[in-house]
Amino acid sequence: MDYLTFLLAILYVYKAGCEQIFWDTTVKLAKNMALECVYPSKDTLTQMEWFKIKTLERESIAIFNPTYRVIIREPYVDRVYFSNSTTASNDMTLSFHNASEVDIGFYSCFLHTFPRGTWEKVIQVVPSDSFETAVPSNSQTVSEPGKNVTLTCQPRAKWLLQEVTWEKIQPHQIDLLTSCNLSQGRSYTSKYPRQILSNCTQGMRRAFITMPHIRTSDSGLYRCGFKASTGETETFVTKLIVTDGKTNNQSILFVASGTALLLLLIILITTVIAIPYKRRRRRHKRGLFKEYWDTQNRATNNYRSPVPANQPSDGAGEDIYVNYPTFSRRPKTRV
Repeated sequence: MDYLTFLLAILYVYKAGCEQIFWDTTVKLAKNMALECVYPSKDTLTQMEWFKIKTLERESIAIFNPTYRVIIREPYVDRVYFSNSTTASNDMTLSFHNASEVDIGFYSCFLHTFPRGTWEKVIQVVPSDSFETAVPSNSQTVSEPGKNVTLTCQPRAKWLLQEVTWEKIQPHQIDLLTSCNLSQGRSYTSKYPRQILSNCTQGMRRAFITMPHIRTSDSGLYRCGFKASTGETETFVTKLIVTDGKTNNQSILFVASGTALLLLLIILITTVIAIPYKRRRRRHKRGLFKEYWDTQNRATNNYRSPVPANQPSDGAGEDIYVNYPTFSRRPKTRV
């Protein structure tokens, strides 16, 4: 009997070590970090508990009960606290003080609700150097709040798809939105705190997600990942920008003011340049006109007085001789 128990224990350890853990959110390790856990439904919360998932057990961190409030386990006293439990009954986010490498691992946010029962979200905390920081986007989508937005992606190669995933990428965490296993014909919807609609059918060539009634908080990077049956992978990143009416008005006012100032500056520069140019042109015209007028006056005077201008005016000079005929004077005959 003891031998059988020993074999079962070894089998349990082997199974636990080989079992794959699926997580909903990946968080970058930071000195002051928060593990977000927001229950998306309006069911009544009866109790919740935070665990750290280890190889063979789950270590209890903290318990919250609407009646008995909060209990923090001894190893985590003065290190963790509930951020928003007093302001929102469905927000069980757990915050850390002075987190270190010992806090790397998997965490479970486990809720008991009425009437739906249990609900769990798994979070993985990874070292900061292994967290993806810069992800370039392939396309961009702009929309207004309150509308339904659909993001699509399609692999370039004609693969036989095995798995399709959608994620939202933020500077401090990555949230899994949907995961579709085409080989098994099933989909997994994560515990992301908003409604996400997606397609998951065998033989599909294009993947999409739809977010109804988007908000400004939905802005960010969304990554679509494909995995082929051969193991090859491909990803596409779309940047979603949800505009705000106030922001648009401010932007329009800023652009209009900038345009008016630029136009005023252009007019001022043109005026400063044009005034001296006109003055120089006016002087040039006056000079040409004066020269023309002097030339005309000189020509007129020459025409009226052909006497050389250097002729003495006092009458002094050479004698002038005039030849004229002489006539004989005969007395007239009187009758």
